[in-house]
Amino acid sequence: MKIRSKAHTAAAALALVVTLSACGNASVASAPGSSGSSNDSDIAANVQPDPNAVKLLPQSYKDKGELTVAMDLHYPPTTFLAADNKTPIGMNPDIARLIAAKLGLKLKFENVVFDTIIPGIQADRDDFTVTTMAPTPDRLKVLDMINYFKAGNSVAVAASNPMKLTNETLCGKNIAVTAGSTGQLKRLPALSEQTCTSKGKPAINAVTLPNVQDALTQLASKRVDGILYDTTGLAWAAKQQPNAFTLLTPQINVGSSDLTAIGLKKGSPLTPALQAAVQSVLDSPQYKQSLANWGLEAGAITDAKLN
Repeated sequence: MKIRSKAHTAAAALALVVTLSACGNASVASAPGSSGSSNDSDIAANVQPDPNAVKLLPQSYKDKGELTVAMDLHYPPTTFLAADNKTPIGMNPDIARLIAAKLGLKLKFENVVFDTIIPGIQADRDDFTVTTMAPTPDRLKVLDMINYFKAGNSVAVAASNPMKLTNETLCGKNIAVTAGSTGQLKRLPALSEQTCTSKGKPAINAVTLPNVQDALTQLASKRVDGILYDTTGLAWAAKQQPNAFTLLTPQINVGSSDLTAIGLKKGSPLTPALQAAVQSVLDSPQYKQSLANWGLEAGAITDAKLN
């Protein structure tokens, strides 16, 4: 098999970064029904408010007529920006738009760094988040979290895996994780303990980076040996730039549930209405349509459980 030069590999990864990159701390208002998805389908265009959800909506939100959702729009295919660098697209923006439509409200997007999302909700800057966030015990101390999808994590290594790495042989290796993610907080520590430290081997060295673009660049330039990240995002990146890296199998399923959940402030008066709206979304044809649009059908769930 032909081996790429370091410069060629780095250039390919940088091209991938350009493909996946999204700019700025955009604040984008969207009326119900403005999907902006990649196939130009208007995911919430014909969605009517759900009376059962609307009747649970606090009057203050009815008066305001708008919800603010916080997302880090750098994570294709679940949460990112369209080619115009301002329209949120992906599964999570679709779900947020559908929730707003079920409540008869407009939606405002706030594009923020992932590890600032929870502080922003606690400070009442944002109403909720739909950002592929797992309902971990620490998060549940400060958030009400409502299940809406099932995801997982995988490890990406250099193309063709020249180091012959497996999920069990990462001891002492430099593995990139994104700041504030379940991979950083739960999965990598659990994997390190299970496969390395409990057997007297060196721990996996976590290299915490702001986003997956930085991680891909560092992998290409050999500053890290691998990346632990959402399987959906890595699979999407692999389609955009074939042969840029190799995914190890199976998925990493230690340290945290594979369920992901919408988050809002603990004890929020909005929680009952939002849970009803999420359940209405899960029961709708648009939910499966959105997952199919982004190749995520396997993550569908049916119960909007409040954790």
